[in-house]
Amino acid sequence: MFVGSFALRLDEKGRLALPVRFRDQVADGMVIKKGQERCIYGLTLARVAEQSRAAASMAPADTAEARMRARMSFGSMVEVEPDKTGRITIPANLRQYAGLDRDVVVVGVDTRFEIWDQATWDAYVEEQEAAYAAMESEGMPTLS
Repeated sequence: MFVGSFALRLDEKGRLALPVRFRDQVADGMVIKKGQERCIYGLTLARVAEQSRAAASMAPADTAEARMRARMSFGSMVEVEPDKTGRITIPANLRQYAGLDRDVVVVGVDTRFEIWDQATWDAYVEEQEAAYAAMESEGMPTLS
């Protein structure tokens, strides 16, 4: 499970040092890909396999929308391997898609993590925080 928010920086080569807490979880392989709201998703290879099986079981798979989703999702995936210091290189096309320049935020979102441009993330949080606080329920199971 990926949790927490981490303000980090890309270096001049587009490399990002993953949060230490995430490194063991991606040791068996990971991908990064285009995400919604112009961020980048980071997923383990096991999670990608789960998504592939789930997508295959959804019907119908032969619609224009289903083909577009598969192409945009799986087609934008890049398998990355963290180096010995935990850095991954984010390709230029994904940096451009997410508007990443230097300051970024890595956000743990349960089965994935997201990489956001810092200013875009701050604006998103400012826009959504009041609505989240006013919600009757998170919509998630509780332990109480």
